[in-house]
Amino acid sequence: MIPLQPTAHAGISEPSAWVRRWVHLLRPGARVLDLACGSGRHAAWLAARGHAVLAVDRDADAIAGLPAGVQGLVVELEQGAWPLENEAPFDAIVVTNYLHRPLWPHLAAALAPGGIWLYETFAAGNETVGKPSRPDFLLRPGELLEVARTHGLRVIAYEDGVIEVPKTAFVQRLCAVREVDGAGHGQAPPRYRLDP
Repeated sequence: MIPLQPTAHAGISEPSAWVRRWVHLLRPGARVLDLACGSGRHAAWLAARGHAVLAVDRDADAIAGLPAGVQGLVVELEQGAWPLENEAPFDAIVVTNYLHRPLWPHLAAALAPGGIWLYETFAAGNETVGKPSRPDFLLRPGELLEVARTHGLRVIAYEDGVIEVPKTAFVQRLCAVREVDGAGHGQAPPRYRLDP
């Protein structure tokens, strides 16, 4: 794990519509983990909205290119022990276009009470339209729903289908919450706004 301070902002693309749709659920100044952040499109966007973002990726050049205000860590996520034990908890965890199933228990454990988990990645069927095409990199039908249930998260929204923009792809998307202990016991369950 190599901490790097970001240098200049290098033309980062727009965040996904799924992340933009659910960001209103984050509390002001939320501590956010952007896992496998790539170019940092979500990290930069969330930091610009006042959130404290830790962006993690194995690509040192990508981390070095993050804009000021985003903390970056170079981490090999698929080798060895969970490297972010001392960084948790997070108010939100964002994962897009990345799938490594052994990380799920660690991510769920790193989510603070009241925290939001935004996940969007490729699903079965994508092998018919392009890459990724290996089953290891494609979610099975309903798999993100099962992950949320297994780890005690409340599902706010879930999608499993085909998108056409920016290119045809089969995806699953999840917005789930780690509810505060005791929520719903003897009181009305929390309501989450479905529109920003």
